[in-house]
Amino acid sequence: MNGVTDGLDFSSIQLIGTAVTPAVMVSGCGILATGLDNQISRITARIRDMVREWRTLPEGHARRALLREEVSIMDRRHAILARAIAFTYAALLSFVATSLLYLLRRSVQVPEALPVVAFSLGVALLGTTAVLALASLRLSRRAITLELGDLFREGPPPGSPGA
Repeated sequence: MNGVTDGLDFSSIQLIGTAVTPAVMVSGCGILATGLDNQISRITARIRDMVREWRTLPEGHARRALLREEVSIMDRRHAILARAIAFTYAALLSFVATSLLYLLRRSVQVPEALPVVAFSLGVALLGTTAVLALASLRLSRRAITLELGDLFREGPPPGSPGA
């Protein structure tokens, strides 16, 4: 071997990587959950604002129909993000289980594949979270398109690409 790898115990390096990876994933899940929670809170506040506006408009006002449609879209986004945060917490638990299984291996007979399965489950759950976040973004764009349609019903603003 060369001078760089002489004296290195690769099993120790592998053990460190095995122990640290789930911990990093737990931290990442926590950050992701915080971001999703913030989005959910903003959607909740926006729905309340739209419903408050809807209540102040006279019966038959055109904006009431638009607000109703937007609230419906925002409600779907809220439900999607609530599912996403649940998957994120499930992933977090999966990564915690991975770490616990590796720790238990020192004192209890744990099948070799079990920690790998727990970690893989966590990765799959995070993938599902990503798909749900993308679906939420798509719905967000629909709500913005409705608002823009209402705002520019009389035509695009001067100087815009559509003018």
